[in-house]
Amino acid sequence: MAKKKIVFQGELGANSDLAARKAYPTYEPVPARTFEDCFAALSKGTVDLGMIPIENSIAGRVADIHHLLPDAGLHIIGEYFMPVHHQLLAPKGANLDTIKTVESHVHALGQCRKIIRKLKLQAVVAADTAGSAREVAEAGDITRASIATSLAAKIYGLKTLERDIEDESHNTTRFVVLSRNQAWASPDTKRTVTTFVFQVRNIPAALYKALGGFATNGINMTKLESYMVGGNFSATQFYADVEGHPKQPALARALAELEFFCRKDTLRILGVYPAHAFRKTLD
Repeated sequence: MAKKKIVFQGELGANSDLAARKAYPTYEPVPARTFEDCFAALSKGTVDLGMIPIENSIAGRVADIHHLLPDAGLHIIGEYFMPVHHQLLAPKGANLDTIKTVESHVHALGQCRKIIRKLKLQAVVAADTAGSAREVAEAGDITRASIATSLAAKIYGLKTLERDIEDESHNTTRFVVLSRNQAWASPDTKRTVTTFVFQVRNIPAALYKALGGFATNGINMTKLESYMVGGNFSATQFYADVEGHPKQPALARALAELEFFCRKDTLRILGVYPAHAFRKTLD
């Protein structure tokens, strides 16, 4: 029987790769150059699942996903929260005295400012964390270091000079798990998250009225973000996560009230899935 596959954006050893291996250890991780390539692989059926980052506790939302996901024809079937730990990596023979530069994704560099200043290193922006690790390994230059994952160190044969060098210990990325097939969680699932997008009608206080149903029905909305669509200032789309299942009476009533104030056919449920255990720490 062929091994199932899970696609992620980036190179082998990226944080998304690490998340995919942790959440689905029996699946084969498949790297893709862009998020569009991830979605295309899912749509074509060449992979079974996708591990896609949607927001980070420090860097904020992954903007591309909010634009790509609503029209991708894919479904969210799960979520995964992963604490992000950065490692200072270098070729064998290097040490803290030999390294002069450190390469990584701009966000990783920004999240490790303290050690970069302490070691007086020159920061070099790379396309991604795992790619910087691969390039440092290929160069074999003991003056060059990389900030990447422990998985990247293992894959590319790099030495770990310092562990867990991130400035903030609470640095966490939330991923959504995508599938070509819809698979809603059971209404009996102990804790469920429903993700949907919508556009409200152009009338006074439309958003206020649309969201009122969630308050009156006791629905906890854990995420609400807006962004323009189609390059039009008048077309604003909202992306939301709420706790609950659409087949439970309270959320069903709230969604019905929301739809009344929405522009026609713009309310779309992207997924109904079990809440990750990490959410318990947020209560």
